[in-house]
Amino acid sequence: MHSSRPYLARALYQWLLDNELTPYIVVDAERPGVEVPRQFVQNGQIVLNLSPSAVRDLSMENEAISFGARFGGRPMQVMVPSEALVAIYARENGVGMVFGHEPVMPAPAAEADDAEAGPALSSVDAESEEAPEGAEASGPGEEEDGESRPRKGKPSLRVVK
Repeated sequence: MHSSRPYLARALYQWLLDNELTPYIVVDAERPGVEVPRQFVQNGQIVLNLSPSAVRDLSMENEAISFGARFGGRPMQVMVPSEALVAIYARENGVGMVFGHEPVMPAPAAEADDAEAGPALSSVDAESEEAPEGAEASGPGEEEDGESRPRKGKPSLRVVK
């Protein structure tokens, strides 16, 4: 399963622009693959302005956000892997989203094998499944007179004459 982070970031970025707000991102500059101007990193993070007037050639792909920008008058290519994106928000009012730590997802090849096996609930024991309401048990649950009675499920009353 792919991370939801890049999908949410793209949607929020577009929403912020549609509302004429300035999109800022917070980046964990200590993550591997992050290419940002180190002189502006504070406490291991950097805040970057992603407004169309501040960046050029912005690309928000599933793997990373990349763009060109000028820092202190010097042009630089910025690369932010998706895992390093901490938050995206509006400068004007702080509305946006902070991303938490995502669980480690299985590799796509493992997912294909799991899909062939079909869905399974590991927390449900097959022996403890309840019979559907109104269903009757068969086999060992049958009485001697041939009638069957529900063995599992909701208790019920039986009128005996």
